[in-house]
Amino acid sequence: MFEATAHTHSETTSVLNFANALWRVRKPRPFVLVIEGEVGHEGTEPTDYLHDKLLLPEWREAFYKLVDATGLVVCLNVHTQHPTYRDVRGRSSKGRLSQGEYYHHDGCTGPVKPRFVEIRCPIQPQTRGVATAVAPHRDVVKAMVQVLPAELAATSALATQDMSPETLSQMDDEALDHLQGLITRTVRKKLNAEGARSYFRQVDAAANAYFEPWALGESRFIANANSRLTMQHRRAYQAPHTGGVANGHLVKRWTNEELLLPGQVADLALIAALCSEEGDEVDGERAEGCYLGAH
Repeated sequence: MFEATAHTHSETTSVLNFANALWRVRKPRPFVLVIEGEVGHEGTEPTDYLHDKLLLPEWREAFYKLVDATGLVVCLNVHTQHPTYRDVRGRSSKGRLSQGEYYHHDGCTGPVKPRFVEIRCPIQPQTRGVATAVAPHRDVVKAMVQVLPAELAATSALATQDMSPETLSQMDDEALDHLQGLITRTVRKKLNAEGARSYFRQVDAAANAYFEPWALGESRFIANANSRLTMQHRRAYQAPHTGGVANGHLVKRWTNEELLLPGQVADLALIAALCSEEGDEVDGERAEGCYLGAH
């Protein structure tokens, strides 16, 4: 499927043969595949190659498996007005982190999580200045432990936890989620907003997260419920959040569950449950049970 150079961690552009077309690709991280566009279409206006080619019914599951196997697949230079996208909800304030600023899976409160989440920056007049950091779940938790201030590690919630590298390497997803929830709640309670944001910027770096600036017309497919390489993501301010700065908006969908093949029926209860997690923090109990809890 790939030329040999596409297997390496490299910014060198390689070629992917997929969906009866050749695509320019590169791998800026071991867990990231960036699709720049179709070979031979360099310099042309953006098109909806996502829906017109990659997500056609006959190729859709193969593309989904590419996301499963990679972790994060980025599609650049896509112009689409597909009706399945909706605005990303939730806003950050100067005095308090939004739920989306903590590393999380989508669907963390329910027994069923979406296979992956697609987050998209539409082509629009205003560019997007806030990053979205993405990294493998295990790497995120290891980084959260690695850069955790000693005074936080000594709190009652964490002092009894075995956070040695050996133990972390053997934890299953449920144990990683539980430890991550304990650390996130401790950071939230003990640090002010900018202190917490600074901590998570250190986590981004230690986890080697992908947080390239958003390009207009970019879609990111983030593996969200995956036994091989589950990812997490967060809204990531790379400078102190002072508010009042114009920013392009993002849209999203759970493509596997919402972009349906002929004959498929949406699980409306699942979609409603997933959407209920996305609002601003208005209910402390719900918030604790979501990104800040044991997932």
